[in-house]
Amino acid sequence: MISLNFRRIKAVAKKEFIQIRRDPRSLTMALFIPIFLLLIFGYGLSLDIDHVRTLIWNQDASSEITRKFLLDFENSKYFRIVGYTDNYREIEKKVNNGQILMALVIPKDFSRDLRSGNAAQLQLIVDGSDANTATICMGYVRSVVSNYNVRLLTNALSGYGISSARTINARGRIWFNMGLTSTWFIIPGVLAMVIMIISALLSSLCIAREWERGTMEQLISTPVKAPELVIGKFIPYFVIGFFDLAVGVIMARVLFQVPFRGSYLLLIFLSSLFLTGALSQGILISVIARTQLMASQLASLSTLIPTVLLSGFVYPIFNMPKAIQLVTYFVPARYYMTVLRGLFLKGNGLYELWSQTLFLFLFGFLMFIVAVTRFKKKVSA
Repeated sequence: MISLNFRRIKAVAKKEFIQIRRDPRSLTMALFIPIFLLLIFGYGLSLDIDHVRTLIWNQDASSEITRKFLLDFENSKYFRIVGYTDNYREIEKKVNNGQILMALVIPKDFSRDLRSGNAAQLQLIVDGSDANTATICMGYVRSVVSNYNVRLLTNALSGYGISSARTINARGRIWFNMGLTSTWFIIPGVLAMVIMIISALLSSLCIAREWERGTMEQLISTPVKAPELVIGKFIPYFVIGFFDLAVGVIMARVLFQVPFRGSYLLLIFLSSLFLTGALSQGILISVIARTQLMASQLASLSTLIPTVLLSGFVYPIFNMPKAIQLVTYFVPARYYMTVLRGLFLKGNGLYELWSQTLFLFLFGFLMFIVAVTRFKKKVSA
């Protein structure tokens, strides 16, 4: 066991706070870039998708007419039928957990209405936490239903013994985001991206700055141990990270009117895990790089690109090639983005977010241990 002296940790943390205050570039990056990114992405971004994960509840399963209708969804490239159910509880559970984006509910009198010439009803349940995806899903369903209605009308006019043209009326229910407001989906994603990138970039400079300024040799000569030095460097950026989070949540609630339906205590807890991992990753980069230029480049490469492209922020993960989907499991922002969207829009608790919580804990713990272990109090690399 390593004994830690909290007076020395406090001294290192105080020193780092002073350096941050005297470095206007770091302060600008920490305080104003998150606000800038939230404004830009919140007002200017929209997205597209396909291969929609769909669950079906067919209450008229004995009818051949119903089965033929569902073939249009099964054979469509826009839908991926992930299973069948016989209750709303399973639909709600899978939508909450993000396992499906949409559910089709076919009532028991579906085929009877079609045979009698009445308009058959079709219920569509869509996860509205992603407004853009929900809108596209509903458009896809309407397209399938419209094509089926055209075939019904053609059969009626061709004399198949049908006295009147039958139609299907699809009625949609949007969950979590009734107005399909795109910023409700975008803002939590931007917040996750900002916390990851800013935290890693800021902390990646802290130790490299000491080497460049020639002050690391002075720190090495002090009684401060390596773990104490890393923790002392860690604390100021942890405070800044939570400040950025607080600003982002306030902007989301006040400026963009994004609802928050979850627990703020759970948000603080899971954000602490994520910040620990992001800051530890930045400190590890700083230990390895030793120059601020190299540290910032490595931090950008290891956080910016994966967070933007592989976290589900810009492109839906289920729409990526299988090989790329496997890579996304190692991108921590993927899990934190799910956490934020679940807390803001769905009101998810720890039960729904347990897998994300487990990964964020492992990510934070392993990154912190590696950063502390990798740093050595010696002049040579």
